[in-house]
Amino acid sequence: MAPIITLTAVTLLARLAGFLGAEPLDAWQTSLRIGLAAMFALTGAVHFAPRFRIDMIRMVPKRLPAPAALVTATGLLEIAGAIGLLIPATAPAAAICLALLLVAMYPANHSAAKRGITLAGKPPTPIAVRLPEQALFIALAILASL
Repeated sequence: MAPIITLTAVTLLARLAGFLGAEPLDAWQTSLRIGLAAMFALTGAVHFAPRFRIDMIRMVPKRLPAPAALVTATGLLEIAGAIGLLIPATAPAAAICLALLLVAMYPANHSAAKRGITLAGKPPTPIAVRLPEQALFIALAILASL
């Protein structure tokens, strides 16, 4: 729930700032990129928070090697993508890369939901919710790339 709240709140605040006169923010696409950057900075940072990291490692499907390294790599990629979204010259490529990363990470979220793995004590998001949520994030990342 925190990623959706972060994405929505930051996007709307950036857009409001643009509406109120912050000219660089006076476009929905720019505001969306800022909202996505905030969301990915949050979700990337969580990969390194001890309270979440252990559960994220457990989320990685058993058939994949080096779960801790994969969690570290995906966290770093999310943070790098967030930074890339804030730089106009790299924003389109960063957005596409983040969309691809979301596709690549979905199996871990699906696996965690099927196996009932909690994240910091909270139950996993049900697949019926997680799949459309992931599709929304992918669609928004693609929109941010245009």
